[in-house]
Amino acid sequence: MSTVPEYFGSLVFDTRGMKARLSADVYRSLKHTIQKGAKLDPSVANAVAAAMKDWAVENGATHFTHWFQPMTGITAEKHDSFITPAPDGRVIMEFSGKELIRGEPDASSFPSGGLRATFEARGYTAWDPTSYAFIKGKTLCIPTAFCSYGGEALDKKTPLLRSMEALNRQALRVLKLFGSEEVKHVTPSVGPEQEYFLIDKALYEQRRDLVYTGRTLFGAKPPKGQELDDHYFGSIKPRVAAFMEELNTELWKLGILAKTEHNEVAPAQHELAPIYTTTNRATDQNQLTMEIMQRVAAKHGMVCLLHEKPFAGVNGSGKHNNWSLSTDTGVNLLSPGETPHENAQFLLFLAAVIQAVDDYQGLLRASVATAGNDHRLGTNEAPPAVISIFLGDELTAVLDAIETDSAYVGAEKKKMKLGVDVLPRFIRDTTDRNRTSPFAFTGNKFEFRMLGSSNSIACANIMLNAAVAQSLKLYADELEQAEDFNAALHELIKRTIKAHKRIIFNGNGYDDTWIREATEKRGLLNLRTTPDAIPEILKPKNIEMLTTQRVYTEAELRSRYEIMLRPYGMKNLFDEIYRMGTTDDEHRLYHLRRCCEDVLDDFGAQSTLNGYRYAERMLLYALYAERPQKIGDLQQYVASEENIEIGTVTSALNRMSAGMSKRGAEPYRGLCLRCGRPENGVLSNGQLFEGLLKELRRRLEPTV
Repeated sequence: MSTVPEYFGSLVFDTRGMKARLSADVYRSLKHTIQKGAKLDPSVANAVAAAMKDWAVENGATHFTHWFQPMTGITAEKHDSFITPAPDGRVIMEFSGKELIRGEPDASSFPSGGLRATFEARGYTAWDPTSYAFIKGKTLCIPTAFCSYGGEALDKKTPLLRSMEALNRQALRVLKLFGSEEVKHVTPSVGPEQEYFLIDKALYEQRRDLVYTGRTLFGAKPPKGQELDDHYFGSIKPRVAAFMEELNTELWKLGILAKTEHNEVAPAQHELAPIYTTTNRATDQNQLTMEIMQRVAAKHGMVCLLHEKPFAGVNGSGKHNNWSLSTDTGVNLLSPGETPHENAQFLLFLAAVIQAVDDYQGLLRASVATAGNDHRLGTNEAPPAVISIFLGDELTAVLDAIETDSAYVGAEKKKMKLGVDVLPRFIRDTTDRNRTSPFAFTGNKFEFRMLGSSNSIACANIMLNAAVAQSLKLYADELEQAEDFNAALHELIKRTIKAHKRIIFNGNGYDDTWIREATEKRGLLNLRTTPDAIPEILKPKNIEMLTTQRVYTEAELRSRYEIMLRPYGMKNLFDEIYRMGTTDDEHRLYHLRRCCEDVLDDFGAQSTLNGYRYAERMLLYALYAERPQKIGDLQQYVASEENIEIGTVTSALNRMSAGMSKRGAEPYRGLCLRCGRPENGVLSNGQLFEGLLKELRRRLEPTV
C-alpha cells in the first residue's frame, strides 16, 4: 500500500511534474511567472501544454476543462476531449498551447448583473499559471480566470488576482523605504478552516425542510447539551473517522494540505483545517474541499451540510480565514520579530491592517453577507455583525504607549519611539484568543472569523487585500516624501492609532453592552442583515478605493451588487413559502417558487435594493393571503412589521415601473396593467395587492 508522501499531489501537475517533463529553460520561465508574478511567455505555452497532456493521459484523463469560479460562488467547467482525428481514421491525443492559455465558453448562462446583454454570449477563460492544474475524475482541470467579451470580470478569481497584485505593489513600496531591496514579491497567504455538519442520509431525507432549504424550519432546540464527547477532544466516532480518512486521501491526492480534523462544538459538527498557501491557491483548494466533502459523505451514507445555521439553538458553521503577508525571502510581515528594525516594520503593517479594517468595515461585512450567514452571526459562538479587531492586552499596551509617547510597561520598561530607542520584544500569544472577535490577531496572522461555511473565501480576501493595499499606498505616498524617515514613521503610526483605535476591542463581543458601545459611542457599523450590508459596495468611498487599486471597475461593482441581491431574496422567499405549509404537494411547491421568480422578474426586482425587498415582501404577503387573509390585514402587517408606510412601498414600485431596471419597463408593464393601473397612473394600495393576488392565481391556476 502506498504511503501518503508517495501519493500526495499525485493528481496535481505541480513543481515535481513540471521539473520532470519540461526543459530547463521552459521550467525556469514558468517558475518565474508562478513565483514572481511575471507575465507568461507565450512561447512556452506549447511545451507546457504537451507535458501537461502527457501527464494527464498517463493518469487516466481523457478530457480537459477550463475550471473557473463564476460570481455565484460555485465552480464551472465544460469538458473537451484530447482526441483529434488522424488521417488513418483513428484518433490521437492532442492539446495545444492555444487551448491551454485561452478558452472561449458561452458566457450567456452566467450571472453578469447587467455587464452584458443575454444575447452577447461570447466569453473568455484565461489560464492562471499560479494555481496548479489537477485531475478530477477523468478530466484535467486548468484553473482559469473568466471574463466577458468586453473584458469585464465575470468570476471571483480575476478580482482576487488583481487584489493580490495591488497589495504586492504597495507593500513593495513600503518595504523599499525600510531598505528591503532584496524583496521582489509580497504574497498574502491564507489557511481557511472549514466547519461542517455530518448527518445520516436517511434522516436527512425525512426532513424536507433540510432538503429544500438547507436548514430546519420547524422543531425545538435539542435537549442534548454540549458534553465533552461532542467537543474538540472527544473521540471521533468510527463512521465519521472513516469519512475523514477517505476525505484526507482524496484531498492529499490533489495536493491540498489538510492538516487538522476534529469535532466541533455542536453535535454532529466537525472541522477541517489546512496549512497556509497563497490566497489564490487556497481559494481554489477550498472550493474543491467543499465539493469533495459532499461527494465523500454521500459514499458513506451521509450528507455534508455547509449551511451556516442548519439547526437553530446550536452552533452554526463558519470558515475562519487565517490571513498573513509573506515576502519571497521568507519573512512574515505580521510577525513581531526581535529587532527594533523588524518591530518598526511590523508595527507599520499592523497599523495598515487596523486602518484598513476601520475604513472599510462595511466592505468586509458585505463580503461575507449571505442569507445563511445572517442566521449565524451573533449567535452561539459566531462573532457579531459588528466588526472589531482583537489584538490582545500586550500588543494593545504597545500601541497605547506609542499613542501617548509614554513608557511601555512590559517585560522591560522602554519609551516607545520607533527607530530611536530600543523597542521591547513582545512575545506572541501572551493573551487568550478571543472567539467572539470577528477579526483577531493570533500571533503572526489575522483570523477573519465572519465568513460562513459555504462562502467562497475569494470575496473576503479581495476586500481585505484591497483595503490593506490602500492603507499602504497612503503610507508610502507620505513616507516617500519625508525628510526624516524615522520621525515621520513614528508620527504616522501614532496618528493612525489615534484615528482608528475605535476598531480595537479585546472584550466579549457577545455582550449587548458592547453592541451599544460600538454603535452609539464608537460609531461602528452594525449591518445585521445582507440587505443592510450589500449597499456598502456602492458607497462612493468604497468604489473609489476599489477602482483606484484596479481591483474592480465601477461597472463590475454594480454588477456584483445586483447579483448578490438575487440569491438572497430568492433564498428567503423560498424559506418562507416552505414555512407556510405549502409543501404537502412537491409539485405545487416547485410551481410556487417558479411563479414567484417570474413575478419578481416582472416587477424588475433587481433594479434597486429597496425595490427588491418590497417586491419580495409583497409576494410573501400575497401568498399568505391565499391562506386566506384580508388585504387590510396584509397592509397593516406590512406597515407594522417593516416599519414603513404603504405609500412608500407603492411609490417604490411605481418608480420601478417607470424604467429603473436596466432592462427597461417592458418586462413588467403588462403586469402593472393587470394590477389595474394605467401605464402612467398611480397604483393604489388595494390595486397593488389585488393585482398581485390575481396574477399569482392566474399563474397557479393550471396546477392548483
